[in-house]
Amino acid sequence: MGPKDSPIMPVGRLITTSLRLHETGGSVPQQELTCNISVRCVWPHLLLNRSRARTISKCHLRTGVKTGGCSLHVLNRPGMPSGARMPHQGAPMGPPGPPFGSSPSVRPGIPPTVMEPARKRSAPAQVQQQSNPTPGRARSTKRRKMADKILPQRIRELVPESQAYMDLLAFERKLDQTIMRKRVDIQEALKRPMKQKRKLRLYISNTFNPAKPDAEDSDGSIASWELRVEGKLLDDPSKMKRKFSSFFKSLVIELDKDLYGPDNHLVEWHRTPSTQETDGFQVKRPGDVSVRCTLLLMLDYQPPQFKLDPRLARLLGIHTQTRAVIIQALWQYIKSNKLQDGHDKEYITGDKYFQQIFDCPRLKFSEIPQRLTNLLLPPDPIVINHIISVDPTDQKKTACYDIDVEVEDPLKSQMSSFLLSTANQQEISALDNKIHETIESINQLKIQRDFMLSFSRDPKGYIQDWLLSQSRDLKAEAFSPIRCNRLSWTDER
Repeated sequence: MGPKDSPIMPVGRLITTSLRLHETGGSVPQQELTCNISVRCVWPHLLLNRSRARTISKCHLRTGVKTGGCSLHVLNRPGMPSGARMPHQGAPMGPPGPPFGSSPSVRPGIPPTVMEPARKRSAPAQVQQQSNPTPGRARSTKRRKMADKILPQRIRELVPESQAYMDLLAFERKLDQTIMRKRVDIQEALKRPMKQKRKLRLYISNTFNPAKPDAEDSDGSIASWELRVEGKLLDDPSKMKRKFSSFFKSLVIELDKDLYGPDNHLVEWHRTPSTQETDGFQVKRPGDVSVRCTLLLMLDYQPPQFKLDPRLARLLGIHTQTRAVIIQALWQYIKSNKLQDGHDKEYITGDKYFQQIFDCPRLKFSEIPQRLTNLLLPPDPIVINHIISVDPTDQKKTACYDIDVEVEDPLKSQMSSFLLSTANQQEISALDNKIHETIESINQLKIQRDFMLSFSRDPKGYIQDWLLSQSRDLKAEAFSPIRCNRLSWTDER
């Protein structure tokens, strides 16, 4: 076969050639070294002549040969044997070299040269990216896989029963949207105070302990009375019972000043950050006559409430409320009476009542919260008048009062627990993974079915088409720049 018709060697064939190397090192006499070069041909098994190889001569195979003190790189044109580039000189020394990727053989007796780490060529960026995919790409692939639950149309045509699965998938999508919308509604609701009006029943009782002349201790020889203030919520469904003192900010019991003097007629309790909650209050004083007392109870409003100025209260029809409710009611009054400026919506042009309360004919709406500060007062306390009876025939006398209080809506805790609950997430994720694995298995079975069905219809034609497809894939892989870069980097190592 002439040099013009010499084919490319098949994939995996090793081409062994011998080269005579000359190296001079100053005064050292010229030495003659002989080594073997092993070249692996990387082109497909399709035969190409030399004219075809010249059209792709830009892609070379680079082979590195290491000797005692030098490194030789030989470039072979695809399709041309190594002997055509350089004539054979001398017999080869030693066996043929190993496949590419291994260290080439050298002449016996010459120690191999170890390349410094700094001189080693690093792998191309494309090869490193392919060998070590980034975690972000893997996560993106997984998300794409998890998002694919739909059966292909061809499978649905083959299996009509699969429409039931598609109906369930559509229902699941609607259910997920509904749950997500409700979660958003719950999150918005939790940002606002959720209060519920309840009845707090207040029990005020007193007992009288008459004097005992024959008592040994001094306390028993003096008559005294004891006042107790207790309370509880009516029809409280919660398991955690609130302490009575948690409903109040302060409690003042005012006794008769003429009987107990100006320094001992007041009994006060005020909430502090370190206050320990209690179920009731108890006051004990010496005395054998009935005492008139006044109880002042200040409720602990959360959020804080304020008493409106009498003029503003008549204008809005509100006596005591939170700041947010007061501003909302004031805005409704402005809109209903069209007090907003027609040209500049930021300004409010007040009517005669508005001007009397805020003492100005025109103001910005953003100034209203600041001006409201002087019109908001602390709420009035709950005042209860009670007589402490010391009648011996009436050992215990109790008075009951019902007070309207605001408590946290028990639904709020359930809503919070619903948002924080992750009990079913693991089970849902496991079922989703199982669905995706099943869909993937169905798709693979569909591919196998199409393969077998095409083969059964025309075995010969299918095999021919399949071989052509494989040949195109091999050719595309051989001529791809990524493969050429990978082989060059591997051989030079």
